[in-house]
Amino acid sequence: MSETDELRRRIDALEAEMDALREHLTTTRAVVAINDRDVAEFKSELRAHKQVLQALRETQLEQGKRIDALDTKVSTGFATVLAAVQAIADRLPEEPAS
Repeated sequence: MSETDELRRRIDALEAEMDALREHLTTTRAVVAINDRDVAEFKSELRAHKQVLQALRETQLEQGKRIDALDTKVSTGFATVLAAVQAIADRLPEEPAS
């Protein structure tokens, strides 16, 4: 085999390898693009979930304050009713001892 034939064979092999590398690079770029899109969608969904959770937290804090206020009103109301019942009981005549 002459030196020229050897060089031609090596050049052909290199060109075939370059074609394979270009094809691999194209495939890799496509996969990376798909992954980038998927990651962007995932981040967007996570942001949306975070916003929902923050809104839920705020709602729960507001409802907790309202429940505390209602608890205070109910406790005060029961104390008032208990005091009124006690006042009525104090006015009732005592039972005679048997």
